[in-house]
Amino acid sequence: MTRRQRRALDSICETFVDGAVDAGVPDALLDLTPRADRRPLLALLAAWDAGGRFSGRPRAEREAALRRWRDSAIPARRRVYHGLRRGTLIPYHARAKPPTTAAVAEPRLKTFRVSGDTRFSCDVCVVGSGAGGGVAAAVLAEAGLDVVVLEAGGHYEDADFGGVELDAYRHLYYESAAPTTSDGGVGLLAGSCIGGTTVVNYTTSFRTPDAIREEWGDPFMSSDYGESLDAVGERIGVNTDEGSPSSRDEVMARGLEQLGWHVAAMPRNTRGCEQGAVCGRCGFGCPLGAKQSTLVTWLVDAQASGATIVPLTRATRVLTAGGRAHGVQAVGPAGAAVTVDARAVVLAAGALSTPVLLERSGLRGRHVGKHLHLHPTTGVCGVFGEEIRPWEGTLQALYSDQHADLGDGYGLKYETAPVHPGVLAAFAPWQDARQSSELLARLPHLSGIGLLLRDRSEGEVHATRAGDSRVRYRLNDADIANVRTGLDGAARIFEAAGATEIFSSHAQWTAYTPAAGRREAFLRAADAAGYGAGRCTFYSFHLMGSARIGASPSVSVARPTGETWSTRGLYVMDGASFPSASGVNPMITIEAIAHLNARRLAAELT
Repeated sequence: MTRRQRRALDSICETFVDGAVDAGVPDALLDLTPRADRRPLLALLAAWDAGGRFSGRPRAEREAALRRWRDSAIPARRRVYHGLRRGTLIPYHARAKPPTTAAVAEPRLKTFRVSGDTRFSCDVCVVGSGAGGGVAAAVLAEAGLDVVVLEAGGHYEDADFGGVELDAYRHLYYESAAPTTSDGGVGLLAGSCIGGTTVVNYTTSFRTPDAIREEWGDPFMSSDYGESLDAVGERIGVNTDEGSPSSRDEVMARGLEQLGWHVAAMPRNTRGCEQGAVCGRCGFGCPLGAKQSTLVTWLVDAQASGATIVPLTRATRVLTAGGRAHGVQAVGPAGAAVTVDARAVVLAAGALSTPVLLERSGLRGRHVGKHLHLHPTTGVCGVFGEEIRPWEGTLQALYSDQHADLGDGYGLKYETAPVHPGVLAAFAPWQDARQSSELLARLPHLSGIGLLLRDRSEGEVHATRAGDSRVRYRLNDADIANVRTGLDGAARIFEAAGATEIFSSHAQWTAYTPAAGRREAFLRAADAAGYGAGRCTFYSFHLMGSARIGASPSVSVARPTGETWSTRGLYVMDGASFPSASGVNPMITIEAIAHLNARRLAAELT
C-alpha cells in the first residue's frame, strides 16, 4: 500500500471505532477482503484521502461523510460503505478469546496432504466434503468403490473449534465470511473446511416438508427418498431431546405464547450436546464433537471404507471427452497440480462453486448458474431489563411457523441464534462511533429473532475472469412484503415478551419503545429506510438451486438422478440441485438427495 492508501484506510477504520488501528483492524480488513474486491478497494483508498480531505477533518465531519455513503442513492456507494463498516467492526469486536475448552477426542480423519504435483486414479471423484459430498463419499465407498474427495478448505478438528470468533471466520468459512451479492445486498455464508457448512451450521435438522416434496415431484415423492431421509436422520442423530432452551429461546417463546402463536422444539443433529456456553460457540465448530457434522459421521464412514480425503485442494475443471466426465483437475497447496482420473465425478462444492466449476469446464447450459435461492435472513433485536447473554446457550432450540405460509407456500420462519459481538456488529446499524460502542455494550441485555424467508426471488451465479463466483440477486416485491410481515411479527413477539426497546437491521437506526401506536410508526420508518441493497442488512446461510435437477434439460441442469444432461458420468449432489427454495434449513434435504443418488450411482458402477 502507498502511504496515502494506508492513511485513508487507518482514518476510515478509526472513524468507525476508536482504537481500530491499535487493534490491527486495518490489516485484518485487507486480509478478509474477498480476492475479487481487493484491487477496487486499493483504487478507492488511493483517491479517498487526496490532500488529507478525509483524515484531516474532525471526527464529526468524517462520520457525516460515512453516513452520506450509507444513505447514497448510488448502490455502489452503499456497497462500499457496508464493506468498510463490516470489515472494520467485525474484526474489532470479534477478537475476544473465550475460555479454553479441552478437546474430547483425537482427530478422526487422516487426510492426504498434497506436497507436490499429484495424480490419483479412482472410481469416483467427489468435489466437496459437506452435506452432499460427505454423504456421497460414504455411500459410494461403502459400496466398495474407490473414492477420492477433494476439499478446497483445510482440515480442522475438535481441538481447533469454538475459539476466537474472527479466527473461525478466517479458517472455517468460505472467503472468510466476507462475500456478498454483487450489489452488496446479501452477505453469503458457507463453510470451507473438511465437513463444509455442516461444521459451522446451527444443527437445525428439518426434513424436507411434504408440501415441498410434492412441489418438486420426482424423485422426492418416492419411497426411496423417504428411506434416505430416515437413513440420514438416523446416522447424524436427529432428535429433540438435546435442546434445552437458551435465554434467547425463552424470550421468544414467552412472546409467542403470550400471542397464542405457534412454537415448537427444534430438531437437531447432536449426540451429547452441552447446550450451554460451549454450545453458543458451535457456529465456530463444535469443540466437543457433539454436532454430528459430516466430519464426525459420513467422512469417518467413507475413510473407514477406503476413501482418500484431500484438503486444501481446489477443483478447477472437470475433465471430459466424448460427452463423458473422466476426472478432475485441481490446485493444491503452493500451486501443486492435482489430477484425479475417475469413472464418474460428483460435484458437491455448494451452490456458489458448483455452477462456476461447470462453467470453467466449458459446460454452459442455459440453466447453469440460474435459479439461485438464498433464504435471505434479516434480524430484529429486543433490549430487556433482564440479562440475556445471547452468545450462550443452545444454538437453536425453538422455532415458530406462525407465518410459514403467507400465500402459495411462501413465508418465513422465526428462529433465534447466538449473538456474538461480531454477529451484532454485522447486523446492527451504525450511526456514529459512540452510538455503535454503546450498542455493543448493551449486548448482554439483547436478544435477536431471525426472519428466515422462503424466497420466490431468483438470482444467478457465474464465473469471473479470475474464476471466482459473481452473484447477482435482488428481492422481489412479494418477498419484501413477507419480510415486512416478519418484521412486524418479530416486533410483536418482543413486545409481548417485555422488551424495553426494539430495533431492526436497517442501515439507518430504526427503533421504538413499545407503547400504543409506536409499532405502526416503527414499520413506517422501516419502509422509509427501505429493503433494497444496503438499506437493510440481509445474510444468506442457505445457498440453493444454481444447478438444479428436473424433468428435462429445458428447465434444469441435471436429471432427477443428479447426472447432468450435458455430460454423462457427471453428477450434482448438493444444495445447487434444489428445484426451488426449500423453506427450511437445507442440510437434511441435501444429505437425503446425496444418499439417494449416490446409492443409484453405486449400483450403476458396481
